[in-house]
Amino acid sequence: MTDSVPGPDRVRTPEEFVAGLRQVKAWTGLSYRDLARRARANGDVLPASTVASALNRASLPNLELVTALLRACGGGPETTGRWISVWQELARSAADRWQGLAPAEQQPVAGAEPARTDGPSPAPERLPSPCLLPPDRQHFVGRATEFAAACELLRASPGGPTTLLVTGPAGVGKTTFAVRLGHAVAAHFPDGQLYVDLHGAGPEPAAPAAVLGTFLRALGVRGGTLPAEPADRVDLYRTLLARRRVLVVLDNAANARQVEVLLPNGSGCAAVVTGRTTLAELEGVRMPLGVLGREQALTLLGRMVGEERTRAEPESATAIVDTCGRLPLAVWVVGARLAARPHWSLSAMARALGDEHRKLDELVVGDIAVRASLELSYHGLDPRARYALRLLSLLDAPDFAPWALAALLDTAPVAAERLLDDLVEVHLVEPEPRDGTARYRLHDLVRAFARERALRDDPPARRAEALERLLGASLHLAETAAARLSADFQGIGKHRTPHWSLPAGDVEQLLAEPLTFFDVEHAFLLAIGEQGLDGPAVGLAAGLATALTTFFQIRSHFDDWYRLQDRALVAARAAGDRMASAKLHRALGERATILDRYEEAVKHFERSLECGPDTDPTYTASATAGLAYVHRLLGRYDSATTYFTRAIELAVSTGNVNCLIYASNGLGVVQLERGEFAGALDRFTRCLHLSREVGYRPGEAQAYRCLGQTHRALGEYDLAAGHFAQAAAISASLGDRLAVTHAKCWLGDVRVRQGRPGEGRRLLAESLWTYREFANAWGEAAALYGLAGAQLAAGRPARARARALAAVRIWRGIGAPYWLATGLELLAEACRADEDEPAERAALAEARALREPQPTA
Repeated sequence: MTDSVPGPDRVRTPEEFVAGLRQVKAWTGLSYRDLARRARANGDVLPASTVASALNRASLPNLELVTALLRACGGGPETTGRWISVWQELARSAADRWQGLAPAEQQPVAGAEPARTDGPSPAPERLPSPCLLPPDRQHFVGRATEFAAACELLRASPGGPTTLLVTGPAGVGKTTFAVRLGHAVAAHFPDGQLYVDLHGAGPEPAAPAAVLGTFLRALGVRGGTLPAEPADRVDLYRTLLARRRVLVVLDNAANARQVEVLLPNGSGCAAVVTGRTTLAELEGVRMPLGVLGREQALTLLGRMVGEERTRAEPESATAIVDTCGRLPLAVWVVGARLAARPHWSLSAMARALGDEHRKLDELVVGDIAVRASLELSYHGLDPRARYALRLLSLLDAPDFAPWALAALLDTAPVAAERLLDDLVEVHLVEPEPRDGTARYRLHDLVRAFARERALRDDPPARRAEALERLLGASLHLAETAAARLSADFQGIGKHRTPHWSLPAGDVEQLLAEPLTFFDVEHAFLLAIGEQGLDGPAVGLAAGLATALTTFFQIRSHFDDWYRLQDRALVAARAAGDRMASAKLHRALGERATILDRYEEAVKHFERSLECGPDTDPTYTASATAGLAYVHRLLGRYDSATTYFTRAIELAVSTGNVNCLIYASNGLGVVQLERGEFAGALDRFTRCLHLSREVGYRPGEAQAYRCLGQTHRALGEYDLAAGHFAQAAAISASLGDRLAVTHAKCWLGDVRVRQGRPGEGRRLLAESLWTYREFANAWGEAAALYGLAGAQLAAGRPARARARALAAVRIWRGIGAPYWLATGLELLAEACRADEDEPAERAALAEARALREPQPTA
């Protein structure tokens, strides 16, 4: 088509721009689906639903969409360039108009809709717009001048990323200031507000790479797609923020090195960095915060305790804020004590503070002033509450639930909750509810103060016993939750070392929804597991790491899976714990298998088996089955059969029914891939019945998938479709998205073969997106294979050939000979349809060679 596409003449507004695009579309006479197909041929992505939505709105569409649409309509470089110039001018005008509006009137600048990157897909058209800011504090006084200046700075016209550096002593209110500021300007950053506490004042400041992982997940990066290398995370982070308006709040920074890679690069972005140091190496607008003025400090005290009390005793109120050095946190802590004790007079509090006057006078700013204030509240507690606070300060976790304090104290959760209520009353513990569950946290300064007291007042053995009880409770809950999920073929092997556990009734209440428990306690269990690996109870910590395998697998937390279990494996080896090492090697072998790292998986499974006869035979069975599975993937059918048979024998001897089903199913897959369909059907059917009998739902889903594959190979597509649909439903009920995708991918392939190409291509496209989200290479190749078959069935051999070639490249890369041969056979069929006889012969020759039996090792 020649470049005679209408130009953007007399376009002055976004509405006219969109109307002009509709005229271009009408001029072509093409449907939305036709345009989507033309775009794919051009190498662009232009989903029909996205175009339809964009052309029926008055706002300016995304520039990538505009460019792809014009190219699909036949627009050449000159006309397309004219449309782009008009788009840029309209976008600039919109930004200028936006800047002049009041915050409540501001709307996002048009054109922020990113186009999708591959074919029709249910993936969202925009990345998420996260809001990680903590809740705004109610008691905020003063800072009017600084606050107004900060708001004006962050709302200024974008000419480059803005950085505001808020510095000052501990307890001066930097976090409160930054959080309130973030909420005040949030409308100016419609693409999200990121927040992180960098723990710069603590002994272990947050690692930038870990923070980047959190930010990238909040921005929509999921599962295995998260880069492992810090430099790659930085690159992806900057790419995502380059064209977006995002506010990044980096709270409690240790130094410039910690925050440099976390600063946004987009011209519409801004960062607020808080720190106790001057952060001299960082460029930006500096805003140091000092102590409050006297009137401001009195206002804060009045809001905390009630203005009628401060008016009744004005001299005592003044003495209180002066003795506190007008440091906001110190005034806040004293106010909290008075608020919790309405029968106390302000004069009594002023006299109490006077006893500590020497400390406050000598250390009027910084941590020591805060410590003096905290001591007042601390000494007002009963001994049991003080002990609880000291033990809580030992935790490295970001927040905690009442059951954690119960384990630390060797008491029931209901008693722990009463103590937490006492601590919340004086604001030494802050409630942090999440997902409808009660959770709590310690402010960093409270934690530092209480930890000093714990190290001084509690013997090391007593502290170690408390943390060991918490590890035991965490291990028991994780093992029980994993057993109820029953999603791992290792079976349920309890940790042999005796350990503390919660009362049975409390366990039942906490684990009413096992997967929800894991979701809520994920970060806590990780932190406690890692902390335990540095202490004397390495065996319990390694057991906790192993018990989390089921959750890691279902939720595809591959990053956390590796980090925790790799550390645990090092610790277990150093401690000479062969049983823990065997279990961890087995779990890490499963992770490597899922991520298509077959040789790595083989090494882990072999090392698990090498750990010796003193290991748990339940895990020996599952390690043998896992090794068999990888040998099958590598096309080593004889050795796979040997290992599967051995795994079945071990599973029967130990009563590990899950592993028995898994290994039996694996033997059936060997038969299937060898073309022994009758034997495969019989074995899969028996696995299905046994899975139903014992309630092993993942085994049931796997049996349905394998039955579906067998009937598909026999050309019995109606039966195959029914089995795949059943498998998808079961996996969905378990919350296992990856397993759901395995079933839906092959259901899509079968739908195409049934003559339902539209539904088939949709399922395959959805599967392709999910596989790429989780970085599952084998699955991505399977989806591409199915799409190649769909293109071939539609009479488009060139496109089929491209898809099949992509699948072949992936299967060749991961070393899966059976599927590589399968892909090559389809590639040969596409080459034949494309009338490329030499390429057809080459593909068939390689496929025949791969069908030959592979060596055992």
